[in-house]
Amino acid sequence: MLITSNQTFSEWGSIFGDNMMTVAAIDRLVHHSDIYKIEGESYRKKQAIKLNSNTGQVS
Repeated sequence: MLITSNQTFSEWGSIFGDNMMTVAAIDRLVHHSDIYKIEGESYRKKQAIKLNSNTGQVS
C-alpha cells in the first residue's frame, strides 16, 4: 500500500480534528513501514502551469 501526503505528520491534526486520533492513525500507518520523503517541484503543478501557458488560461 502506498499513501502520499503533501502535509507533514505534525499538520495531520487539522485533518482528524482530534490529537489522540491523529497520533493513533500515524502510529498504525508507520508501524513496520518505510517512509520516503520526496522533495522538489510538484509534477502536477508543473504540468498545470505548462497547460495553462499553452491555453492562455489563468488559474
